[in-house]
Amino acid sequence: MTDVAFPSPTLPAPSRAAVFLGYLDYSRRRIIDKVKELDAAQQRRSHLPSGWTPLELVKHLTFVEMRWLEWGFAGRTMEDPWGDNRDGHWYVDPTETAEVLVSALLEQGKRSRSIIEGNDLAAVGQPGPRWDGAEPATLERVLFHLVHEYSRHLGHLDIVVELANGKIGE
Repeated sequence: MTDVAFPSPTLPAPSRAAVFLGYLDYSRRRIIDKVKELDAAQQRRSHLPSGWTPLELVKHLTFVEMRWLEWGFAGRTMEDPWGDNRDGHWYVDPTETAEVLVSALLEQGKRSRSIIEGNDLAAVGQPGPRWDGAEPATLERVLFHLVHEYSRHLGHLDIVVELANGKIGE
């Protein structure tokens, strides 16, 4: 089980950024824990009509953080910001292991933390292709989006794990 406690709204936090970081860290760890509850075959098999697999979800979330915080907000050049996608669907190469994908998600979390801690929540992102012609968002808006994205996908994964092995999520 995760070593990151749920960031209860009743617990004090030193800043609004710390609240966002708490939810992102918790959700990231829960995603990893849930994927690890599945055996190797279950991690690579879709359990839903939409066709995505748990490992594809891990890779997708890595790229979501990268796209919004590094490519979008920080304005960094990305070689392939859509590298989690092939032909309009999430994609994991058969040679990519669960260990490598989990490690990449954790490393992305460290890079995300650095960006979040190094900027004010009201700071506006750098102009660039991530915004698709729209005005760049503030860091706070990006973080709201990321917390929502993680929450949705954690709920999806709860269902997938329950379907795969009977373990009931939170």
